[in-house]
This record gives sequence, structure tokens and C-alpha cells, in this order.
Amino acid sequence: MKVRQDAWTEEDDLLLAETVLRHIREGSTQLLAFEEVGDKLNRTAAAVGFRWNAIVRHKYEQAIQLAKKQRKELKRAQAMKSAKNVSKLQSQQLSKPIDLDDVIQFLTQLKEDRSQTSTEMKDLKERLEKEKEQLLKENEKLKKELKSLEQKYSIVQEDYQSLIQIMERARKMVVLQEDSSDTGTAFKMDKNGNLEKVAK
Repeated sequence: MKVRQDAWTEEDDLLLAETVLRHIREGSTQLLAFEEVGDKLNRTAAAVGFRWNAIVRHKYEQAIQLAKKQRKELKRAQAMKSAKNVSKLQSQQLSKPIDLDDVIQFLTQLKEDRSQTSTEMKDLKERLEKEKEQLLKENEKLKKELKSLEQKYSIVQEDYQSLIQIMERARKMVVLQEDSSDTGTAFKMDKNGNLEKVAK
């Protein structure tokens, strides 16, 4: 199991940025980029994704836009190539009659393509479910840490207020003792921090 608590280095952030940008350019998903970086850095994909969205992404907004533009150009080039291939195939088939074997081959290929797409979508769904589960666990952990910190802060605040009250009472006692030394009256503080007049 991948568990790391150490800080991210500049090299780690650079590797993350380069990998995500490459996946964007190639038309892949960020989740796959997070998994690739996680494998290289021995971190979970959830931790990598959190680092990207919280810290690194903001530094590479222009690079992201450029990568998306390059992805569009790549898809356009692939579509044009595919259209040329279809056109070439159609022109070849126009020159010869279509027989039953061609139809069966075409339908078989279509079925395989759909099956592969369905498998890829299923894998992607499973990965996203795992990612969601990891993020929910991380969120729950952070909520508990926040609650603990809030409780500690509340205790510190109470201690601080108590200290201020004690200092204020001590200040008043000094003032009263100074006054009482002039008038001949003495005071003492009881266990609750209240002042009592003492007979001399």
C-alpha cells in the first residue's frame, strides 16, 4: 500500500505537470496521469490528484490551454486520416462488388470495436469509483483532523482567558494592597481567586 507523508519536491511537481500535460496532449485522462505519477513517486492517485488540483495546476494554466489546443489538432489530423482511409476503402469497394464475406468481416470488426470501447468505459468507471472512494476517505480524515484542531484551539482559548483573569486579579490585588498599606487594611486571595479583607 502506498503511504507517504513527506513533502513534495520541485522535481515531483515538475514530473506531475509534465505527465498531466502529456496525457492532455495525447487525449488521455488526468486520472491515468495521476496513476502514472503515483506509481513513479510511490503515492496514491488520490494524493497526486489533490496535489495537482490544489497546488500545481494554477502554475500551468497557459500550458494546459496549449496542450488542449494540440490535442484538438491531433484529433483533427486523425479524423482527416481516418476519412481518407474510408474514402480510399470506398473507392476500392466501388471497383469490386461487395460480397457476403465483406459484410461479415465489417460487422465482426464493428462488434470488436464496440466491445473494446465498452471494456475501456468499464475500466474507466471502476478507476473513477476507486478514486471517489479514496477522496471520500481522505475527506473524512481531514474532517477529523480539523475537528481535533478546533477542540485544541478551544482549550487554548479557555486557558488564555483564565490566564488573563488571573493576571487581572493579581493586578487588582497589588493595587488594593498598595491602597491598604496607606489605610491600614489588608486583603488576601482565596482559593477561587476572590479577594477577602483581612483584619490586621
